[in-house]
Amino acid sequence: MDLLTIRNLSKNTVLGDRIEAADTSEKRRTGLLKHTGLGTGEGLWIVPCEGVHTFGMKFAIDVVYVNKKKQVVKVRPNMVQRRISLCLRAHSVVELPVGVIEATMTVPGDQLGFEK
Repeated sequence: MDLLTIRNLSKNTVLGDRIEAADTSEKRRTGLLKHTGLGTGEGLWIVPCEGVHTFGMKFAIDVVYVNKKKQVVKVRPNMVQRRISLCLRAHSVVELPVGVIEATMTVPGDQLGFEK
């Protein structure tokens, strides 16, 4: 499994350095449901994706919506259990531990970089 590093190029910060790609139907369906939490640097990049839910999840997450140009189009910090979030302008979603959006100062309009 190849892990990605996702950087906020606009702020020169790192959102995560152990990000797994959910780029198949099976991986997107499972998402983070099998996890009990995310450690520092961990996350899940769901592609393609315009919306996520936290039904059945055991922990809250930060959600970053990204367009095809890898620009942030929406952020949803501290998305708790049993919630739904959508962004029809998004091409993919990055799910991260709570606090990453605030710590990296990530806001809509920021440019992200994805590296293997």
